Amino acid sequence: MSTTARSPRPAATAYVGPLDWRRVVEWLREDGMISGEEAARTVARCAQGESALHPLVRLANVAMSRAANGKSLDIEDLTQYVAGRAGVDYLRIDPLRVDVGKVAETMSAAYAERHRVLPVQVTASEVVVATAEPFIHDWIAEVERQAKRRVRRVVANPLEIQRFTAEFFALAKSVRAAQKAGATNTAASFEQLVELGRSNRQLDANDQGVVRVVDWLWQYAFDQRASDIHLEPRREQGVIRFRIDGVLHSVYQMPIGVLNAMVARVKLLGRMDVVERRRPQDGRIKTRNPGGDEVEMRLSTLPTAFGEKMVMRIFDPDTAVKDLDALGFSSHDAQRWEQLVHRPHGIILVTGPTGSGKTTTLYSTLKRIATDEVNVSTIEDPIEMIEPAFNQTQVQPQLDFSFAEGLRALMRQDPDIIMVGEIRDLETADMAVQAALTGHLVFSTLHTNDAPSAITRLMELGVPPYLLNATVLGVLAQRLVRTLCKECKQPDEAFTVEALGEFVKPWKINLNGGYRPYEPVGCVDCRMTGFMGRMGLYELLTISEAFKDKIGKAPSMETLRRQGVADGMRPLRLAGALRVAEGVTTIEEVVVATPPLD
Repeated sequence: MSTTARSPRPAATAYVGPLDWRRVVEWLREDGMISGEEAARTVARCAQGESALHPLVRLANVAMSRAANGKSLDIEDLTQYVAGRAGVDYLRIDPLRVDVGKVAETMSAAYAERHRVLPVQVTASEVVVATAEPFIHDWIAEVERQAKRRVRRVVANPLEIQRFTAEFFALAKSVRAAQKAGATNTAASFEQLVELGRSNRQLDANDQGVVRVVDWLWQYAFDQRASDIHLEPRREQGVIRFRIDGVLHSVYQMPIGVLNAMVARVKLLGRMDVVERRRPQDGRIKTRNPGGDEVEMRLSTLPTAFGEKMVMRIFDPDTAVKDLDALGFSSHDAQRWEQLVHRPHGIILVTGPTGSGKTTTLYSTLKRIATDEVNVSTIEDPIEMIEPAFNQTQVQPQLDFSFAEGLRALMRQDPDIIMVGEIRDLETADMAVQAALTGHLVFSTLHTNDAPSAITRLMELGVPPYLLNATVLGVLAQRLVRTLCKECKQPDEAFTVEALGEFVKPWKINLNGGYRPYEPVGCVDCRMTGFMGRMGLYELLTISEAFKDKIGKAPSMETLRRQGVADGMRPLRLAGALRVAEGVTTIEEVVVATPPLD
């Protein structure tokens, strides 16, 4: 578990007993955290009537002003201060780092609520227990005797302790209830183990224990900003993992039978074949996040050696309304992109690997140009997000309804703007070209490393250069990089702007003007990773007359790339270097995400 310290720790106080708000106010005044006048004001306000609130919560509601800068002391400030007074480490609880199963084994929910304590980490030798009453010690010996481990106390926000005590023990109870509803099912496992005398009854997907665990899983994922939920069967147990800011985090481990029941529950809600486990399936679910906003999830199952794995991709409800600045476009590329997407006809391509944000860019762009005066139609595999402003169609290979067939059908639907999920073959490419030649604006994607490579890829598929020159308007290549946490990033003294300039040679660009590279540090807000959120890096190639001349002469990639830069294209790595210079991300993130400069 990680701790943080935001201010010097005061000398430990030899006080024993429950916290009293008057005593805390006096300590704050003694240590110069608040003025005498502020202390008197606080006492006068808090003395008005009794309250069942924890003393720190009661004081946080008063919003005492610091003596140093006048800023209010919030609940985390007060918790950290009291931790220092008690000589105990302060902890901001990160639920992703808590093994909920071991928490429930350490003590009962009733015991945790009575003493206002919560186990947050259990190892072979110790149990770390968060408390909001650091001057009460009478429970320690009993927990050490019960857990057969040494207790190490940490002080945490009383509101978080109250919240997570309810959540963790309720989850553990639901998992136990689900497990009792039926024995582990090994029928779908590649390695079957025959155990005589064991019941092979499967868990019911509608069992209330399973229902509660699935509901918790979704709300938890929304709360943690997860983009994907993985339910993975292993030999001994099931594993739940969340992808947050592009990185997978292990969340929970549970009996394989419970995991199978959870997969069945989600398949049932997604209108998938619950019985079929031998072949992959796709589905979708619409639900609501804690804020009440509708959230779509795309479901995908895959048979594995130890059972059926499921991945749920969560789509941000705000994705389709993000402006270019929120997506990560620089002002240089945003202006050029806007000019491109408002052309009356032609082909615009977005390229990049899976998970690079192509769908987000396309949906947000189409949403802005999908006015009442135009007909926007899409053919996708699968439909990523349902958007009422579009006419969306999904390919169905089992019915011989491919991208090419779908595009052919869309041409008879009086479209103005067409989005094709991906150009995979010459037939689809030919249909896109024909659509553009007949006066339609066509958007599509390709899997290439950079923007100029999209032109050569289409030529390799068999599209003649003269048709490319007649239809392709531009190509946008993109990648996603993690952005530095604004709360804890600090200047990188070892990596100067001059060194950054060396990094992007031979491409010349002015990196002066007060820029300063930063490095990740890690704090409780970013789970000690140093990063919070992601943004796009973009390489926008516009097809100029000079570029068309190069296409017609069987060009090399180097020739196309040089001409693209001459026309205003900034290579992906150069776009990343600019973001590093602005202190938004790190050079390591850019190196991993972008192809090297030649």
